[in-house]
Amino acid sequence: MLKIHEIREIIKLIDQSSIQEFKLETEDGKVSLKKSSGAETVVVSQAVAPAPVAPVAAAPAQAAPAAAPVAEAPKAAPAEAEVDLYRIVSPMVGTFYKSPEPGKPAYVQVGDKVTKNKVVCIVEAMKLFNEIEAEVEGEIVKVLVEDGQLVEYGQPLFLVKPE
Repeated sequence: MLKIHEIREIIKLIDQSSIQEFKLETEDGKVSLKKSSGAETVVVSQAVAPAPVAPVAAAPAQAAPAAAPVAEAPKAAPAEAEVDLYRIVSPMVGTFYKSPEPGKPAYVQVGDKVTKNKVVCIVEAMKLFNEIEAEVEGEIVKVLVEDGQLVEYGQPLFLVKPE
């Protein structure tokens, strides 16, 4: 059966293409993707142990409509100001958290300096808390999402002014 990262890659490719529907059937299971008004509907079924795969694959259909307007908000800002800024994006669909646990300080705030591989936030998917790391050294210029907000695969989370 396809691994979770392979399903995410397929979703990304379908999202970037003009393909409206995609189906894949193997002896281990089925994957079906369908675009409708900019949001993908994903159905994954597997003959052996469907529980680990199905909830993650179903998440884009639930998260996409709510997250889509937020993902477009940075594009509406002046393009000149953001040209030199690096975007830290979500590698998965999930819930954004700015701190390691409630009541604790945020990993980063506007004005903080970050280094490569510094944890900047957590994205929770399937009750797994995934630490998201900075890929560049620089200064956090803007936090693009709110704590507890659903985020989409590839959605910008932070703008960083590289050093």
